[in-house]
Amino acid sequence: MQKTSVRKVGNSLGITLPKTIIDNYQLAEGDELHLIETNEGIVLSPFNPEFAEWAEAYDQVNRKYRNTLHKLAQ
Repeated sequence: MQKTSVRKVGNSLGITLPKTIIDNYQLAEGDELHLIETNEGIVLSPFNPEFAEWAEAYDQVNRKYRNTLHKLAQ
């Protein structure tokens, strides 16, 4: 487990991420991270749970109407 400290950044607070985390998750300046509150604490993730719901719905429709979508694409 790695740790970081909360620091003052202007009128806000921020954290710095260790290089190993940045490399492992292929993060770059300006990337959006999501704060997800759980019973165990806060999860900081580049993964957007709302997009995951949309992607799952798309996959279901794509599987159900695969042939129709293929014909429409021609």
